[in-house]
Amino acid sequence: MSRLHCHISVLLVAAAVVAVPLAACSPTISARGNLPTAEQLSQIKPGVTDKASVTALLGSPSSVATFDDTTWYYISQKSQELAFFRPEARDPEVVAVTFDKDGVVKDVRKTSSKAPRNIEPVARTTPAPGKELSFVEQLIGNFGKFNTNSAAGK
Repeated sequence: MSRLHCHISVLLVAAAVVAVPLAACSPTISARGNLPTAEQLSQIKPGVTDKASVTALLGSPSSVATFDDTTWYYISQKSQELAFFRPEARDPEVVAVTFDKDGVVKDVRKTSSKAPRNIEPVARTTPAPGKELSFVEQLIGNFGKFNTNSAAGK
């Protein structure tokens, strides 16, 4: 009987040794941004609710439309990080509140995307107008442009 207890003890210790590192590697999920709840969004009534009421209810927007202030964006995203790996973005959601010219809510839209799009910058260059000078023309063009008397304080 004591031999059986010894084997069980060894198995329990081995299971604990394996379980502890695995528990330490559980993913960490963190939420970022400002995502209004469904209850908060239900309180916004198009044609009735104004900007001040939206601010009091949802807080300041994460972003405002680029060329006018008639659309407010509330942006949220969860990220999952596992041990030393790069965090992985998950569940991005955006609530867009659009106002009319009088500052009254016109529309409320909620969008979510399973896979966020990465935006790649364009590698082209913008041409600048003007004459292109060669290296020699640049060197010769600088002769005589510097006044040594004024630089020395004379």
